[in-house]
Amino acid sequence: MQEKSTKEKYDELKEYISSFGSGAVAYSGGTDSTFLLYVAKKALGRNLIAVISVSSLIPEYEVREAKDYCKTLGVKQLSIEQDILDIEGFSANPTDRCYLCKNEIFKNIKRIALKENMNAIFEGSNADDESDYRPGCKALKELGIISPLQKVGLTKKEIRELSRLKNIPMWDKPSSACLASRIPYGEEVNENKLKMIEKCENYLRELGFRQYRVRHYGLMAKVEILPEDFDKFMEEKTRFMVEQYFKHVGFVHIALDISGFKSGKMNEGLDMHNI
Repeated sequence: MQEKSTKEKYDELKEYISSFGSGAVAYSGGTDSTFLLYVAKKALGRNLIAVISVSSLIPEYEVREAKDYCKTLGVKQLSIEQDILDIEGFSANPTDRCYLCKNEIFKNIKRIALKENMNAIFEGSNADDESDYRPGCKALKELGIISPLQKVGLTKKEIRELSRLKNIPMWDKPSSACLASRIPYGEEVNENKLKMIEKCENYLRELGFRQYRVRHYGLMAKVEILPEDFDKFMEEKTRFMVEQYFKHVGFVHIALDISGFKSGKMNEGLDMHNI
């Protein structure tokens, strides 16, 4: 069978979403969910809402960007504020942490969608996500959440290219993940750690780094950036400012991961057969 073109996938996506008549998009402000919201707006018009989850796991600037884009697109947006740390078992940071979180968030989104008389709930996982360890996908399936981008086989690269062509503002936004993903499995997730990570990552963003992670290893912060940014990071002035700021936040040691940025690095070493 011949591979579908990107345009064919886009047309199929729009038609698929349109078939539901109305829907709610779980909107994070990332590249994938922004593209999904854009297409859903084209397909459903006014029969669409965006639901934004607000919690200590999501940087404040990302929530602001998401709300601003909803206004720009003319989509009704509703926010749900949740204390994810109150979810039973979440703070212990088990390997199925993402399942516990997604299960709670999407139960709340379902309640909102039902109240707003929406026929479906859409979320932005893409075709590439199927190759990574994502326990949250189990919660999505259990709750009947629809992943249209996966359904039509759109990859991250294709989504970025379509978004660029359609002038969608987040087309080149660096990949992101919840702040809890910076803490090794089995190590407690708490408000203080999340705030430390958020502040340090915001600082790297202010210094001009676009793709980064600050992993929390107790007193040590391990910084992941793109290898092409190593020279910039190691400049004496930059290195000094990063060290001073990170220590002000509460870290004692700061290390640069010489393997560079890699999404999902905390999943490395997991025994998938025993999960």
